Amino acid sequence: MSRTTDPGGAPRGARGPSRRTVLRTAFTAAAVTGTAAVLLPLRDPEPNTASAPAKGPGRSTPGTEEFAEMYRGREIRGSVTVLVPAGGPGGAGAPEAEPAIEIRIDGRPLHVMRRADGTYLSDVTHYESFPTLRETARAAVDELGTARLAAPASHHR
Repeated sequence: MSRTTDPGGAPRGARGPSRRTVLRTAFTAAAVTGTAAVLLPLRDPEPNTASAPAKGPGRSTPGTEEFAEMYRGREIRGSVTVLVPAGGPGGAGAPEAEPAIEIRIDGRPLHVMRRADGTYLSDVTHYESFPTLRETARAAVDELGTARLAAPASHHR
């Protein structure tokens, strides 16, 4: 074997790029693509302004669920409201719009939390989760029986 040819018979330097060069290029491309995907905001390329509700500072957009009904002699109301930040969605450094969840039983607020899987749980039924706010409120009424929710505590220092 000649020192000027590789085992395949091609002259030295005629081979393709080395494995190190290929891996370095692939890693750089992956890093640049990943960084660009994280830094670019996800936006609708052409928002439909004709059908979109007016959003402005302090305005709220109704959520996916809202109800009011009498259940077992109790008035239950619930809603999910998305509050739009003053800077509007998508602004540089603007916080994400966080949905405000509210359930009231006979006018008194029931503390409700949303779980990572999209279900809800409340202070009254905190060992069980429910797929909708309505089911969460009904389960709380079932658990309370004839008892009333405590009035919200005022926080004093």
